[in-house]
Amino acid sequence: MKILSTTPKADGFSMPAEFSPHYGCIMIWPERHDSWQNGAYAARKAFVRIAKAISHSEKLTMLVSAAQYETARAMLPPEVRVIECSTDDAWARDTAPTFVKNAEGEVRGIDWGFNAWGGLHDGLYFPWDNDNHVARKVCDILDKDCYNCRDFILEGGSIHSDGEGTVMTTESCLLSGGRNPHMTKAEIEEKLCQYLGAEKVIWLPKGIYNDETNEHVDNICAFTAAGEVVLAWTDNENDPQYAMSKACLDVLQNETDAKGRKLRVRLLYIPEKPVCMTEEECEGLDLMDGEPTRDAGERLAASYVNFYIANKAVLVPQFGDVRDKDALDVLGECFPDREIVPIPARDIIIGGGNIHCITQQVPESMIDN
Repeated sequence: MKILSTTPKADGFSMPAEFSPHYGCIMIWPERHDSWQNGAYAARKAFVRIAKAISHSEKLTMLVSAAQYETARAMLPPEVRVIECSTDDAWARDTAPTFVKNAEGEVRGIDWGFNAWGGLHDGLYFPWDNDNHVARKVCDILDKDCYNCRDFILEGGSIHSDGEGTVMTTESCLLSGGRNPHMTKAEIEEKLCQYLGAEKVIWLPKGIYNDETNEHVDNICAFTAAGEVVLAWTDNENDPQYAMSKACLDVLQNETDAKGRKLRVRLLYIPEKPVCMTEEECEGLDLMDGEPTRDAGERLAASYVNFYIANKAVLVPQFGDVRDKDALDVLGECFPDREIVPIPARDIIIGGGNIHCITQQVPESMIDN
């Protein structure tokens, strides 16, 4: 594995779409007791269910602490690869590398800087040193060369690619004060284009209400095919999400992608009833620096857009809401050749994210491990 100082675009590499073929997927075993309630036991069962579903069609690699290795190995099926690796939490989308690929099918990783979604400005925990080393370690495990971009703070959940030159992100996240405040919007856009091999960046103004990542794009909008997206939506104009989603829809309806196509937008309704923390769930979380990480009644950033596209399946979060089936139906229309797999997501959303947040795809390459 070589550490590269060039840029992917200069080397002929770009970020494939998530719906393109995968070699595999990276996940991280949950353990942090101020993120995952009651010793993370329920969260681990949810992670295992997701890992099993993904491993049916691609190679699943689970990163696990030394303390949890034996437990994870016993709970996970034998086809899942379990690797000991130090991390600070389990958000593989944001700490594992973003992968890029060239026309010959070679795959490389990008090692972005990570500062726990905002560093000392408005980040979620400190320290984050272990998480900041995950990307390079994964490239070592997979024997992929790695682009050094640690001087630029970015999480995988803040970007989506259509694989054809278009990248989506949100202004609320990438222009936040805790990431790259020394850079202008134009400079950030150029950085994205150089490292993701993109020709165009679509900036959505907002994300999901109360999303503590400063509103990652992977909770509000996702590419389902070239020229097609799903957008988190509500018809309830009294819900704070309505104005946020409407602002995004206005952008999408007036934008074209890098190929000049108008975007087809499908609406993916958020749960009809807000998903909120219960007092019992809060009591199951450890304090962080003497303070609670969640409050009873706190609204969580629940969105069906936070799904994972595996080679033969789409894993869709479910919240026990009347909108659950609607989400399955919409995504079934988007992905007619994939199995739509409903995943109970309550024990994941308590941690602050969802299925897409805990997974990171590895594109198919000419030579796989």
